[in-house]
Amino acid sequence: MICVKRGEEVAIGGDGQVTFGNNTIMKARACKIRKLYNGRILAGFAGSVADALTLFDKFESKLEEYRGNLMRAAVELARDWRMDRVLRRLEALLVVADKEKILIISGSGEIIEPDDGIAAIGSGGPYAQAAAKAMIRYTDLGAEEIVRSALEIASSICIYTNDFITVEKL
Repeated sequence: MICVKRGEEVAIGGDGQVTFGNNTIMKARACKIRKLYNGRILAGFAGSVADALTLFDKFESKLEEYRGNLMRAAVELARDWRMDRVLRRLEALLVVADKEKILIISGSGEIIEPDDGIAAIGSGGPYAQAAAKAMIRYTDLGAEEIVRSALEIASSICIYTNDFITVEKL
């Protein structure tokens, strides 16, 4: 999963692979990203699918409650996630973005806003992030092209990342 902001464009992408344990592919064509809040917020996940879907629903509720305020919704989700006995057992990470910010939200209560407009999570995240950093530095590609290319590179390296890539942009 990777999210890139370049200029006025923000794009998020994910591969389609869902693995079970260390060596079983359960699904090859999953969609791990969504547009939320009337298409103004991008969200993606890495980790347990059921846990992530629960978190998507909770995050969407927070967005509605705080009228699309990304940071406030993220803070409230992270607080609930960390404090609630049931939620804190969920094993997933979220990347969320609007036109201004990209955030990584974790179950330990962390909300991380990357310095360089690139956020990556999941098994292939470090590979995609390295590729995206190089493309930001050495090309004029837009955010959507960077996301797609970075995930293609990650899928050629990481056995937990495949080349069924879904990309959404704002």
